[in-house]
Amino acid sequence: MRINTTKFGEIEVNEDTIFTFVEPVIGYEHLKKYVLVEHNVNSLFKWLQSLEDPDLAFPVTSPAFFDIEYQFEIPTEVAEKLSLTSVDTLLSVNIVSIPNANPRKSTINLLAPIIINAANKQGMQFILSNSNYEVRYPLFKDEQTPVNS
Repeated sequence: MRINTTKFGEIEVNEDTIFTFVEPVIGYEHLKKYVLVEHNVNSLFKWLQSLEDPDLAFPVTSPAFFDIEYQFEIPTEVAEKLSLTSVDTLLSVNIVSIPNANPRKSTINLLAPIIINAANKQGMQFILSNSNYEVRYPLFKDEQTPVNS
């Protein structure tokens, strides 16, 4: 199927790659259908593109690509919402905020990963409880060290 997007123009989407969110991305409760778009083949980033709003595409990545130590547990009730029975079918990405003025100041949301059961194409944004992870963690190492003033 072909969809129109603001960021990428018209793109071809295989219906097998569409994810239905059983819990919404925070602030976008009315949007349930998404697809991961690989805009540049060798990029560390993908785009979580809404199929219901052509203007909405979140840049996403894996913290591991940036040597960020990151792990979390998925509670049973969350796994049940996704019908997740094996970590082998789990896809986890995190939303990135990239400022136009200085992309080196990009941050990654470690507190609320996007988790997807690749087996049944169900996903959700999951807010970690009892976590010290940050919503705006610096993505690049040179920006991770606090500067004393």
